[in-house]
Amino acid sequence: MPITGVYFIPSNPNASTALPQITERLRTAFPDEELTPIGRWGLEQKLLRDTPGLIPPQNTKPPIPRYMQFLSLTHYPTHGFVYTSEPEKEPPTGQPLPMVMTVIPPPAYATLFKHFTYACQPFWTHRLTLAVPNGVVYDVGDFRVRLGDVRQTFPTARVRGTVVEIEWRGPSVVEGGFAGIQEEDVDAEYAATAELIREFWGRLGIQGREAILVPGVGKEVKDRLKGNGEEDFAGTDVARQFMEVLRFNR
Repeated sequence: MPITGVYFIPSNPNASTALPQITERLRTAFPDEELTPIGRWGLEQKLLRDTPGLIPPQNTKPPIPRYMQFLSLTHYPTHGFVYTSEPEKEPPTGQPLPMVMTVIPPPAYATLFKHFTYACQPFWTHRLTLAVPNGVVYDVGDFRVRLGDVRQTFPTARVRGTVVEIEWRGPSVVEGGFAGIQEEDVDAEYAATAELIREFWGRLGIQGREAILVPGVGKEVKDRLKGNGEEDFAGTDVARQFMEVLRFNR
């Protein structure tokens, strides 16, 4: 599983996005690289939020919202990702509920979303659909960069900003197999690669919302080390990162 970082740069409804600026900064920050698109990519994310009950809570604390997110990525075409708040968990004050990641094949992914938007409509509300319809992919040294404009398609159509995925493609103990490595090796690898990604992003000189070492990142790799993980868990780390920056707390 490659180690990645995701950045989101919001834009005003009537202003241009940061996409042209980011592309130009890539050219100027890495003049020795031939910045030629090597492909296209896209995503779609659908966000659901639980419907507050009609009966007020027994205590004075406001209820903590629960979320369910459906994400599809064109560079992981064999499965979709569903990210759900854990029920009946009490996080520390001011913290969001823990989330659970599930990977499912595309036919079941579409069916499950329809189930929650129709059969479970009293309990879950479809709040938002976002898409990157025509993103661009570049290879820049040891990094692969995917960038594109994020468009909201539901409930109203508008441009929300630009998203950038930075994937480390250099040497990695995580990509090299699991023989002889421990959990602390995985943690160290993720931390070191996060700094490489931040350094790469810092050279562009653009402010953005970051998602790299988000909660749960690396979980599937550690599960495989213990012999408990599923075979098809590719993309779960970057899916978590996209879902964190694109939730918008709606």
